[in-house]
Amino acid sequence: MIRIVLAEDQTMLLGALGALLNLEEDIEIVGKASNGEEAVRLVKEQQPDICMMDIEMPIKSGLDAAEELKDNNCKVIILTTFARTGYFERARNAKVSGYLLKDSPSEELANSIRVIVSGRKVYSPELIDLAYKNENPLTEREEQVIRLLAVGKNTKEIAKELYITTGTVRNYISVILDKLEVGNRIEAIAKLKDSGWIE
Repeated sequence: MIRIVLAEDQTMLLGALGALLNLEEDIEIVGKASNGEEAVRLVKEQQPDICMMDIEMPIKSGLDAAEELKDNNCKVIILTTFARTGYFERARNAKVSGYLLKDSPSEELANSIRVIVSGRKVYSPELIDLAYKNENPLTEREEQVIRLLAVGKNTKEIAKELYITTGTVRNYISVILDKLEVGNRIEAIAKLKDSGWIE
């Protein structure tokens, strides 16, 4: 029997998904969570084979929960409506076993679960295409700069936090704008958030 913990913040969808998967003879839902924090707690309590969760949930996102469960024996499947390269990249770094889109047919979902339990990974084909088309062009340092900008820090504060000069910060910002092909900081932050590269 494949034991599953489900995490989804939309109550109706959580109920429907649970009912649908419980119809499968070899699948049993052993816990339901409405946020990432509950999902992590349930996984530790129930020790399921699979934790299937959405990305955008309150308290703790599915990706944050996946990162926390990275070294757990439970395999993590992300089930989401968001085909964003940044999310997919983070999910892969968190060693998730599956990244599936909610518009997939239900029989495909049950089959994907069985494939994942057998030790293979399953990623939605649309995501693989996207990932190769839209890789994050920023270096780690450029990402640090834009993340600090996104939380409202100014050039001076960023320089102080990263132990670099304000001139260097301005250079980084200029390079970031060029790489992202945008005209200003606000557009840069919006583009990165839209791609899922920063939250």
